[in-house]
Amino acid sequence: MAGQCTRLEGRFLLTRHLNQMSDKLSGKVIRDPLWNTIRLDPIAAQIVDTVEFQRLRYIRQLGFTHLVYPGATHTRFDHALGVYHLTTVALDRIRENPRTPSEVLQDGHLIPYAALLHDIGHYPFSHALEELEAEYVPTHHEEVSEQFLASPSLRDALVPLGSSAPDLLLELISGKSEIPLRGLVSGALDLDKMEYLRRDAHFSGVPYGEVDVSRILQGLALLRDPESGQYEVGVHEKAVAALESLLFAKYQMFRNVYWHHAVRAATVLYKRIVEEAVDSGLLVANELVGPTDEELLHEISRRAHEADGEAAERIGTRWLPALRQRRLPKRALELNAADLTGRQVEDWVASSSPHKRAIEDDLALDLDLEPGEVVIDFPSKKAMFQFNVLVERRDGQIQRLGLGGLPGLLDLPRLADNLYTTARVLRVFTFQQRAVMADDILARITRPNGTA
Repeated sequence: MAGQCTRLEGRFLLTRHLNQMSDKLSGKVIRDPLWNTIRLDPIAAQIVDTVEFQRLRYIRQLGFTHLVYPGATHTRFDHALGVYHLTTVALDRIRENPRTPSEVLQDGHLIPYAALLHDIGHYPFSHALEELEAEYVPTHHEEVSEQFLASPSLRDALVPLGSSAPDLLLELISGKSEIPLRGLVSGALDLDKMEYLRRDAHFSGVPYGEVDVSRILQGLALLRDPESGQYEVGVHEKAVAALESLLFAKYQMFRNVYWHHAVRAATVLYKRIVEEAVDSGLLVANELVGPTDEELLHEISRRAHEADGEAAERIGTRWLPALRQRRLPKRALELNAADLTGRQVEDWVASSSPHKRAIEDDLALDLDLEPGEVVIDFPSKKAMFQFNVLVERRDGQIQRLGLGGLPGLLDLPRLADNLYTTARVLRVFTFQQRAVMADDILARITRPNGTA
């Protein structure tokens, strides 16, 4: 009962606040190259004006991708505005549906603000640091959001939403909410994926990220799960073809942009710089929370030049200048799915574990390179092509499109596995030009299929 009262309080305060502000502040209108006009309501405008949100202007959406695709300098700020816009459109579509039960729209007023704030906790250069072990990166960026939501300025901006709003927004952002509309913020149909694929392709200048967003939005509905009886965001069967466009857009973008060899070379160099900075005491892991892209690189450089030791010398005089001047690690070896036929890559290869680092440093010794100057890279995103979404069939039946797919509609498991396997490439990068024999690497980091 207390929780219900808190939610009612939030909706009451929101309505009253918006009514009071309607004559004073009409929000903001922003011109966007992707979605044309984005309209922020007064509360969203206050959120955007906070120091915490303005920081996102200086966090590049695609990390170091601009070193390959020069136009890809767009930011988490742009992207967050786009997700907010798409979420408001999706909410309007769902609310206008006469079959949507009014009671399941509870707390729907929070959804646009959760969408706006979903990336508030991002580390510098976006996702790159999340590939490191926990000793280097305290937690996932969605969990870091809690620290930003606790800031006085954001708390003040959220006051009209009720005292429980920061906690409810955090649950939505981290995928732990029970609100029926949570799937618009975190889930297989969240607007984040549709927005970033379109925006990333646009600014990278590639034709790969086309997603039929309009068709997906038209097909969205709140559907009741036949097993649990709970409502969640789902899609009508007529929009499943548009979901396929989402699947293939992901595949093309990962293969050609996100996991491009030079993008990965810059990423592994950046991760190695941060690892060495933390290991040598130049940085404490918690200091990675809060700075912008350039603030972090500047601070590492300043400390490296003021410190003594081999690690500080490597970082300050060689590795950081190499990153800034695009003198990236070289591909000493590249193995695609066909090259790995019959072999199983060990699970630890996709991590940054001490065991992997020991093997990399052994290779460095063999190649007459310094410790840290060989990196084995095998990027991983296991859930990249998986859906878990309710589908309303044309006959009105509700079915779940999950790991088993839906026969005759979307044969997801076989398709997803093939796409994922093809998109991944195993590379060995060396900080100076070297050649590495495939058999040597395969013997160290793979095993024959079917063996434990």
